[in-house]
Amino acid sequence: MEARDYLKQKKRIVVKIGSAALHHEATGRLNLGKVERLVRELCDIRNQGVDVCLVSSGAIAVGRKVIGIEERPDNISTKQACAAVGQARLMMTYQKMFSEYHQTAGQILMTKGTMQDNVSRKNAQNTFEELFRLGIIPIVNENDTISTYEMQFGDNDTLSALVASLVGADLLILLSDIDGLFTDDPHKNPDAELIRVVDRLDEKISSMAKGTTGSDVGTGGMETKLTAARIATLSGADMIIANGKDVSILHDIFQGEFVGTLFLEHRDEDFYIADFIEKSLE
Repeated sequence: MEARDYLKQKKRIVVKIGSAALHHEATGRLNLGKVERLVRELCDIRNQGVDVCLVSSGAIAVGRKVIGIEERPDNISTKQACAAVGQARLMMTYQKMFSEYHQTAGQILMTKGTMQDNVSRKNAQNTFEELFRLGIIPIVNENDTISTYEMQFGDNDTLSALVASLVGADLLILLSDIDGLFTDDPHKNPDAELIRVVDRLDEKISSMAKGTTGSDVGTGGMETKLTAARIATLSGADMIIANGKDVSILHDIFQGEFVGTLFLEHRDEDFYIADFIEKSLE
């Protein structure tokens, strides 16, 4: 089956966009034109009858600019204060832009405990399902005002995969600052080759992960993206890493014409989210 036909079969998708992709490189301020284009693409996908969920980083980066902190803060309390201001500003921006395209967005803030506790996880799952039933687009972020999980584990890559697993998504799209998974770091090795399709995550693939990022607003590296791929594919969702520099790549993905890496799902009925968090992410 061609990629276009394969991807058009997807009925529930989670799209994650990182802090670096949302901000102007020179100033670190929110790139409103890009946010608007992202919202337009998501609304167009929703108009095709696909359930859409957005996992958006950027609260701390937005907050620090509103407060007037130029350098990325080091201490956790300042980061949490920035998140408190930035999350409200970011959500206000999303709400306004989604409404311009006749869609309604709802905010969900999560912590690691949400996924570990059976009752909290079920409650969150019910909330997502009701939002989808009502045609509302959930916008998810780590609750940085009370949790340091995202600060430690990288730009919501892992969170987006946990959300994809929780809601039973069949596709997770990570919009990053790189085209996909390469055989080596393409910033350092011009001969590095893009891997188009990963059928299974084996040791060879895992060894290609780099735990670094070149941005002062983002925290995610390839290591966190491969962790996300492992969660998503074991949960039954395909995952794509694509370059979010131009968010119209979302349209290209559903046309089967994108440049990126596709990780094929391999559902494991024994995979359990809470156990994975307990063993791997503490």
